[in-house]
Amino acid sequence: MSDVLVIGSYAQNDVDALNSTFNPTWCAAPADIASLEESARAGIKVVGFKGHVAFGAAEMDQLPNLELVANFGVGYDAIDTTAASARGIKVTNTPDVLNDDVADLAVLLLLAHGRKFEQASQWARDGSWAAKGEYSLARKISGGKVGILGLGRIGREIADRMAAFKMDVHYFARSEKETPNWTYHSDPVALAAAVDYLVVALVGGEETKGFVSKEMLEALGPRGIIVNISRGTTIDEEAMIEALTNGTLGGAALDVFLNEPKIDERLYALDNVTIQPHQGSGTVETRADMGQLQRDNISAQLAGASLLTPVN
Repeated sequence: MSDVLVIGSYAQNDVDALNSTFNPTWCAAPADIASLEESARAGIKVVGFKGHVAFGAAEMDQLPNLELVANFGVGYDAIDTTAASARGIKVTNTPDVLNDDVADLAVLLLLAHGRKFEQASQWARDGSWAAKGEYSLARKISGGKVGILGLGRIGREIADRMAAFKMDVHYFARSEKETPNWTYHSDPVALAAAVDYLVVALVGGEETKGFVSKEMLEALGPRGIIVNISRGTTIDEEAMIEALTNGTLGGAALDVFLNEPKIDERLYALDNVTIQPHQGSGTVETRADMGQLQRDNISAQLAGASLLTPVN
């Protein structure tokens, strides 16, 4: 009987590695735990978790001997860490190994949006370039003012990349950081008002739900572009759609959404929105590193060793 339960949809290489290393029990979603035999549930010491469906107190209580929830991903907002800590259950995530990919995508989204990459590519592909002439002029991105909302590990990587594009870097964080003369704002609305582009790099969860408010979007303004590579919950999506529709916000380049993958269809109709399917860490190399780090945390727990990346 396995002492490891794996929940979620994994790439085949991760399935193979998990099977060969732990011979785990598998569930597609947290709701499926209840269908396991009571004896099987009692034997589970570690859960390998991947996904955005809530894994909370009710699920933990179905696994009376659970010691660790090892999350696949840096964001662990789907896991109730308060409930876990109250039960003596550790939680780990997979930070750092995905910083570069997520930061790269943030820059790509901003450049693609400003240079109208999707539209210009379609103009060439559908024959319009040959038939109608050159595509309309786009917007210069280099040299602008960029605000980073959340200067954690990923936010810092984004800021470093933006600086290489000769941008004036501003940021908001819980406290002022040591930076190469970047401008700190203690008020996120003031940050939005000061910049041309705002990149959201906040952690997910209840504390940051709707953090990017209608007031912030208005402060960013009709020439402002917002980029979100964090979580769909961090932006007041209804306020953002309204602002994009009425022109009080210039544009949005988004990798994450509320209720994904069911994106609000109003966003599809807006030509001032650039969309990606939540693929910030979506490269073969990085997903392999994330899977390895998840497995290393599981192995450490089972061996009674120190966890590599605990979050509680």
